[in-house]
Amino acid sequence: MMYFARWKQAAILALCLFGVLVALPNLLPRSAFPDWFTPRTVKLGLDLRGGSYLLLEVDTSALLRERLEALVDGARRGLSGANPPIRYTGLRAEPELRRISVRITDPAQREAAARILRELAQEVSLGAGQRAPDIEVALQPDGLLTATVTEPGLRAKASAAVEQSLEIVRRRIDETGVVEALIARQGQNRILVQLPGVDDPDRIKQLLGRTARMTFHLLDETANLQAATPPPGVMFLEGDRDGQRYAVRRRVEVDGANLADARAGQDSRTGEWVVNFTFDSIGTRRFAEVTRNNVGRPFAIVLDDKVITAPVIREPILGGRGQISGGFTARSAHDLAVLLRAGALPAPLTVIEERTVGPELGADAIRAGIISLAVGTVLVFLYMGLAYGLFGWFANIALALNIVFIISFLSLLEATLTLPGIAGIVLTLGTALDANILINERIREEVKNGRSPINALEAGYTRASGTILDANLTNLIAMGFLYGFGSGPVKGFAVTVAIGTVIQMWTATVLTRLMIVWWYRWKRPKELPVVERPGLRLGERLARPLFRLVPDDTAVPFMRAARAGLVASAIISCASVIGAFYPGLEKGIDFRGGIVMEARTQGPADLAALRGAASALNLGDVGIQQFGDANTVLLRLPVPQEDAAVQQAVNRVRAALEQASPGIRILRVEAVGNRISDELFRAGLIALGLSLLAMLAYIWIRFEWQFGIAAITTLVLDTTKTIGFMVLFQIEFNLTTIAAILTIVGFSVNDKVVVFDRMRENLRKYKQMPLDRLTDLSINETLNRSLGTSMTLLLSALPLALFGGDALSGFAWVMLFGIVVSASSSVFIAAPIVLYTGRSRLRPAEGAKPAAGAPAG
Repeated sequence: MMYFARWKQAAILALCLFGVLVALPNLLPRSAFPDWFTPRTVKLGLDLRGGSYLLLEVDTSALLRERLEALVDGARRGLSGANPPIRYTGLRAEPELRRISVRITDPAQREAAARILRELAQEVSLGAGQRAPDIEVALQPDGLLTATVTEPGLRAKASAAVEQSLEIVRRRIDETGVVEALIARQGQNRILVQLPGVDDPDRIKQLLGRTARMTFHLLDETANLQAATPPPGVMFLEGDRDGQRYAVRRRVEVDGANLADARAGQDSRTGEWVVNFTFDSIGTRRFAEVTRNNVGRPFAIVLDDKVITAPVIREPILGGRGQISGGFTARSAHDLAVLLRAGALPAPLTVIEERTVGPELGADAIRAGIISLAVGTVLVFLYMGLAYGLFGWFANIALALNIVFIISFLSLLEATLTLPGIAGIVLTLGTALDANILINERIREEVKNGRSPINALEAGYTRASGTILDANLTNLIAMGFLYGFGSGPVKGFAVTVAIGTVIQMWTATVLTRLMIVWWYRWKRPKELPVVERPGLRLGERLARPLFRLVPDDTAVPFMRAARAGLVASAIISCASVIGAFYPGLEKGIDFRGGIVMEARTQGPADLAALRGAASALNLGDVGIQQFGDANTVLLRLPVPQEDAAVQQAVNRVRAALEQASPGIRILRVEAVGNRISDELFRAGLIALGLSLLAMLAYIWIRFEWQFGIAAITTLVLDTTKTIGFMVLFQIEFNLTTIAAILTIVGFSVNDKVVVFDRMRENLRKYKQMPLDRLTDLSINETLNRSLGTSMTLLLSALPLALFGGDALSGFAWVMLFGIVVSASSSVFIAAPIVLYTGRSRLRPAEGAKPAAGAPAG
């Protein structure tokens, strides 16, 4: 263990150099590199540089309606055009049953009618090379004929629509000139859009929210426009601007999908803004045919079920060019041209979640993150150096390289760094030193047991390695579930912490060991500088620990307070559970939905005027308060019943605030619909529950079942107490605090694994020692390690609470409380549960008699 071949040393140094070189471009401007070289760097998230996050959902119900309408139209033409015509009644679509139905009056014609409907089927892929029709035709004895859209058919159509929508959304955004936009599919029917630098996404939302399906139809001039329902094959549509009613034939004469180009321009005669379009070869031929055969008839241009214009065909149009007029402005004409060039969406898109951060707030977040990281680094470095001397400074060097490696890894992935990601790096300062504390405490223990320096080093690293692996794997389990069920920036936190956890296992067990080997070969010391020695010179004194959190040879009889600890814990946890239901958790916007807007006025904010302007919109109870300084306000609104109404509400509130306080700047907008908030809440609870079960399974496998029961019971009690703390201080329960709770769970299991591992070791070492005394002994032996790790985590989390800003304050305070609770629960809850459940199994001789209650020996 304490020998490194030359090639291994060279490989470790080369890896460290590589990490520094990969991380370095993040500190240099792009101009420092030649044009032919594009460095990989970490990208800043929207919460750090400003921008908009939109989650769009494809309305698959519109796809079903469209397919059923096509089936109705096809059935009508097919049945009427048969030879002889097939007599029928009651042809209609039934969306709730996913089918169309028609009653065939002549029994002799029913089979022929069924064949016509089967011919309307479209084949869809079932996978593995298999294909099937997308409808099932059924003929009942009474003559009722139905064509039902199959589930595989609807899924295939929805999947194709999402893929098509993804490409169209990308083309529309590219047309607006937004750079570095991220457009990605999320789940089955959702599209994620991230727009860096866009702090007012209203125009983007308008572009994305329009289906922009343009079709050309003939009008039915014989239809009665005053009738309640249109005649068969006709639909009543409103004019886009004049509100006039038009009787439009359902048959699409020319489809906008055949457009080759569309450009905004001005009419040479009137000067008004128009959109000039050009068809491709198929569209040109079809357009020429229709205009040639229908001279003198009105020809409607329909966009998204609105008639833009309905001019009369004066003469055949053979060149495949046309013009759309209708009172456009320069911007509306340009936007329509963008939509037509990008293509029509196969189904409407609804914005179900929006988060917007202005560049001003992003700069504040970067400053808060850097300050938190700097202060946390200084505090942790000082603690390690003063508490562990020379070996602590070796650990600090490894920690610095740990941060470099995290940045390097994120750079290679070209990952996005968010504010929670910075919080993950800050917390890594504390968790990364856990392994070094464990190793240093082991080495100190071996030295006090009389081992030689080289043997103490060997035993310290060897015996600590298994505990380090167990402790860090539990943390990785928690981060894995957080990533799997989290959303947005919380995933960045999980990735950062997971990368830091993996890297710190290597830096703690390999890099610090290499530094100690080099130091040992250079100095050849007779004793290791891990124990305090009075009367030394200043330089020698600084190489040794200057203080201990608790004395080494403590003999605290913790198990005498076992019953009291369990009872007190149960009472606090029960009160916390009751508090979670009444008065209840303060759910954040992630979990309850709604609209949150942060705005900054030019002078001190007039809360009454702003509240009055927002309340006049009748959007529900308006909450508005001063936020930070006197110029900044935070406005809260309940979530509208319909997800589509969320964006309308955001636009109306924005306009009302700008009118009430001219010059107001919107710093942040968060809008979450009902469905997405329910999904986020459910996913957060699933992540928490599954992580607890996974840790139970892991500890059950690695230790005896008593340890698994103790761990999971303690974790549940720790979690309930943390929730009680949030209820007491009205800390928002959101995705960020879920991340904090899962981090606490990982740390709590980490702490308990160390105690359990020492108990398991002592069970083999002291075969006759009573279990209560052995439990006390194990806790006392690992006390400095447990408190040391808690101290490094506290020192790294405290700057987040003090300097991290409002976005991270709740996260940080929950972390601070959880660290204290987890450290105490290892002693007063987990260990007593092992004692009471394991007496007959771990110490069979004690199974028949009560605990001795003797102090640790």
